[in-house]
Amino acid sequence: MSIEVGSKLEGKVTGITHFGAFIELPGKVTGLVHISEVADNYVKDVKDFLKLEDIVTVKVVNVDKDGKIGLSIKQAKERPPEEVRPARPPRSNDYDRSGSGRPPMGGGRPSSGGRPQMGGRPPRGASANRPATFDDK
Repeated sequence: MSIEVGSKLEGKVTGITHFGAFIELPGKVTGLVHISEVADNYVKDVKDFLKLEDIVTVKVVNVDKDGKIGLSIKQAKERPPEEVRPARPPRSNDYDRSGSGRPPMGGGRPSSGGRPQMGGRPPRGASANRPATFDDK
């Protein structure tokens, strides 16, 4: 029997290591299920999920030129189709969400010609009509 990428087969667990499990496929060929392909959730120890002589369904994910066969248990599982979410409507400019053409607050350039404004009231002795002198400051 020819092993083809994408095919689903049943096999028997013949060996378990810290990096995966060896599966005997029809035709007495052996493939490897890497630890990352054992289950959808995190697998710390393969022995928590598989034991010797277990019969498992696997999907062939790759066949190397030298004959090594890569298998996956998690890809072989039938999954219900995911809910289809409506696509986000396109925006003319993701940078400017307000429509004002300006960058968002806190970003971009300062508004006073490149210098930060001090704010607050004028120094003592200064008035709105007269600039503060050195002594006033």
